[in-house]
Amino acid sequence: MKRSKVWLGAVAGLSLVATAACTTDPETGERRVSKTAIGGIGGALGGYLLGDLVGGRRDRTEKIIGAGIGGIAGAGIGAYMDKQEREMRARTAGTDVQVVRQGDDLLLNIPSGINFATNSATVEPRFRDTLDRVASVLSEYGQTYIDVYGHTDSTGSDAYNQGLSERRAASVADYLSTRGVQQARIATRGFGETQPIESNETEEGRSANRRVEIKIVPVSQNDTM
Repeated sequence: MKRSKVWLGAVAGLSLVATAACTTDPETGERRVSKTAIGGIGGALGGYLLGDLVGGRRDRTEKIIGAGIGGIAGAGIGAYMDKQEREMRARTAGTDVQVVRQGDDLLLNIPSGINFATNSATVEPRFRDTLDRVASVLSEYGQTYIDVYGHTDSTGSDAYNQGLSERRAASVADYLSTRGVQQARIATRGFGETQPIESNETEEGRSANRRVEIKIVPVSQNDTM
């Protein structure tokens, strides 16, 4: 059993915190994590989903500025992300992509069953339509940072899983860039088997853990000043 009981307990604790802190959007009916719960969730996962951008915000912002991308005024960030969230949900409807709102950030959870063959980092042809839908929204809402995360289950060695997760994240990032998403906005990270969302003791759990996530973070005007 590779994953520690301590980690699985933390994941379970996160689920309880998130469930208790969810609110329902009166317009869309969607469940989301309330802003007041962000601190608790960040503590449970050490800032994984809600922490710093891959590569650090300073470096990422320099690339954003170099690409001529401006920031969003503070008062307009919420509305900008609201619109992007609605578009993302509409265009990925009918796929297995899960769209989660976390404060002003979005997280897309993409199960590996619809994107990669076993032990492969090549984007499956049947998955390209789904990624095209995601890319169409990302390219229209250009004032965001994009982190692509790769994950695996616990089958295989730690080193192999780490490399596979990195290659899968890079493949998705490369595909997005061919579909009009500026490379300056994108960074990748592989987590290997270290961030399970289900138990690796069952096939269902392992399947859920084999996934790619795309984190979308607004570029604030303050970032670019």
